[in-house]
Amino acid sequence: MKLSVIIPCYNEEKTIDVILDKVIKNNYTDKEIIVIDDYSTDNSRKIIEKYKENKIFKFIFNQKNRGKGFCIRAGIKIADGDIIIIQDADLEYDPSEHIRVIQPILDGKADVVYGSRFRGYGVSRTIYFWHRIGNFLITNLCNIFTNLNLTDVETCFKAIKLEKIKNIQLKENGFGIEPEITIKLAKNKCRFYEVGISYYGREYSEGKKITWIDGIKAIFYIFRYSFFK
Repeated sequence: MKLSVIIPCYNEEKTIDVILDKVIKNNYTDKEIIVIDDYSTDNSRKIIEKYKENKIFKFIFNQKNRGKGFCIRAGIKIADGDIIIIQDADLEYDPSEHIRVIQPILDGKADVVYGSRFRGYGVSRTIYFWHRIGNFLITNLCNIFTNLNLTDVETCFKAIKLEKIKNIQLKENGFGIEPEITIKLAKNKCRFYEVGISYYGREYSEGKKITWIDGIKAIFYIFRYSFFK
């Protein structure tokens, strides 16, 4: 099965080349790498353009900043693999664990697999207690409305059969796409699995972007997509 790795990028000049090299070497040969630069104002785009000669890549360069959700939706539109997996352009998630995440799909057991930071696998940087509490609340609220028992709705590592993700209409441009994906796939009776992953969290001084405001918005989106189409 072919893997489409979707990588949204916004101002990640310190890490984007490392991530792209790691994805190339992720021990899964049948893949394409889709990079969406979200109108970066640093040197991210120049670094990304160095990979243009590599035929494994596809590129989208937004003409203005549109948000992570927009980038994911754009990547899905041009993906032609059997499975998509989302990979952030920072170093919080390790591309060497892609195979671990997609294995339940390869085995024919799952339609959707989330890489959970709270399943007790590998190493995890201990950072930002209140982010963990917020994630716990958001995840469990989402579980209430989907009847799932996920431990990490907000994870970056979401592996999904392409046919399943293209069967739903995604709308969100920002971080609200995380609960939107979960709720809409659950409504479509997809088979969900989770696997534990490593997590190398970073601080705001290192470029972390998601804030408590995004957490409040996530609660709104859970209600929106649980009760409305």
